[in-house]
Amino acid sequence: MAKKKAKKKAGTKDVLVVASKVKAYVKSKNLMMSADAIGALSDAVYATIDAAAKRTKANKRKTLKPQDI
Repeated sequence: MAKKKAKKKAGTKDVLVVASKVKAYVKSKNLMMSADAIGALSDAVYATIDAAAKRTKANKRKTLKPQDI
C-alpha cells in the first residue's frame, strides 16, 4: 500500500531544521526542549535567509554568500 503524502495547510512553511539533530545538540547541553521550539527555530532560519537574500540583491548579486548572513 502506498503512503499518502500529507497535504500542507495554506500558508504553512516547511521546517528547515533537522529536529533530531537539534534535539541531540540541546540534550548535549544538558537541557530539554519544548515541542514548539523547532518551529520557532525554523522561523528564525527563514528570517535569516530572507535578510541575507535582501543583502545579496542590494549588492547586485544572485549568489548568497557567508558575508550576507
